[in-house]
Order: sequence, then C-alpha cells, then structure tokens
Amino acid sequence: MTGEAVVFWILAPLTVIAALGVVASAKAVYSALFLASTMVMLAVFYIVQGAVFLGVVQIVVYTGAVMMLFLFVLMLVGVDTSDTLTENLRGHRAAAVVIGLGFGFLLIGGLGNASLTGFTGFTGDAVAGAGTVEALAELIFVRYVWAFQLTGALLITATIGAMVLTHRDQVGAAKTQKQLSQERFRRGDRVTPLPSPGVYARHNGVDRPARLPDGAPAPTSVGRQFRTSPETPAEKTDGGLP
Repeated sequence: MTGEAVVFWILAPLTVIAALGVVASAKAVYSALFLASTMVMLAVFYIVQGAVFLGVVQIVVYTGAVMMLFLFVLMLVGVDTSDTLTENLRGHRAAAVVIGLGFGFLLIGGLGNASLTGFTGFTGDAVAGAGTVEALAELIFVRYVWAFQLTGALLITATIGAMVLTHRDQVGAAKTQKQLSQERFRRGDRVTPLPSPGVYARHNGVDRPARLPDGAPAPTSVGRQFRTSPETPAEKTDGGLP
C-alpha cells in the first residue's frame, strides 16, 4: 500500500465526519470549526496527490482567511437564537431531508453514468515546462476564462442578494412615528404599554401591588395615596391592599 493510500484511508473517514458535523452542529461556531477541519484535510489530499499549490491555497485562502473571518464574526457579534425556539416553518426539516436525498441521488446517478473521453487539464509536459502554477493559471485564465468570470459573477450576485434580503428594512426611506402609529392601529395591536415586571398581567393600574418571590403582594410597591380598601373579596385575592 502506497503512502497516498494510507493517507486517504486515514483522513477520508475523518473528512466525512467533519463534513457531517458542519450540518449537524447546533451552534454556528462549531459548524465553522468543523468546516475549517474539512478544508485542512482536503488540502492534505491535494498535497499528497502532487498539487502542492492547490493545497497551500486551500489552507491560506479558505481556512486561514475566509473561515477565520467567519469565526471572528461569530465570536464577536454572536448569534441570537431566540427566534429558533419555536418552529416557524412546519415540516421544513422533512422537506429539506427529502430534497437533499433526491439531489444526492441525482448527483450520484449523473456521475455514475458519465463517460470520460479524455483528460482535459494540463499535461505533464506543460507542468514540466512552465511549472504547476503557470500551467494552472493558463488553464483558468485562458482556456476556461469565461467559466471563471461567470462563477465570479454568480458569487457577487449571491452576496448582493444576501445583503438585500438581510437588510430589506433599510432599503427604503425610514417610516415616521406617525406612520408607525397608524400601522399599529390598523393591525389591532395593543395601544397601551404592557405591565411592568412584577405587576399582574391583567391589571395595569398603579394601585395594584407587585409580587414578591413567594407570590405574596408587596405592600410598599403601591404609593400611600393609591392604597384603597377592596370592595369585594375577589379584589382582595387579586392583590388589592386594605
């Protein structure tokens, strides 16, 4: 068994496990770390197969620059997970699994039925004459220059689309206070302020006492001028003060 085969059988399972960890991790920071590990192991595969330049670029550009930028943003800014406590889209996980499996079957079927007519990359003579970097540059920026430009345009379009979808509320002019108030009344939202912490949720009066940790009313939370005798036993139960 050659050294390339040994490296493959050792790192291939680890690469698959790291790739699964990217989509299975509950926290975005862990997913980014798994993705960085996957990229490093892919770089090792490139180096073992003789593509030293691709391996170094994989580590320096993707792992060292892009992924570290993601990690710094996630650690400094943080990710608010308060919106993920409830299921907003019913059945989207099952649909994602079905679509993912279908796409995987199509990809495997297409690769299995593909017919390879010949190697279209740079040959050994080109590498021996100019070197790997020069041959790769000629292949990307001369032979496949249009595919390279279309890929760059696709990435720019995806970046701009993500910015528009994320900051869609800042695209137009900011709404005035009058417009926001009119929208609140049209939606039928609550107009008055919500009760302060410690106040009965069904009462918003200043004559209602706050609650102590044991559930008993706090007499000192109500001003003396608002302390009135309850007219009925029910009011006394609700927290009215004698």
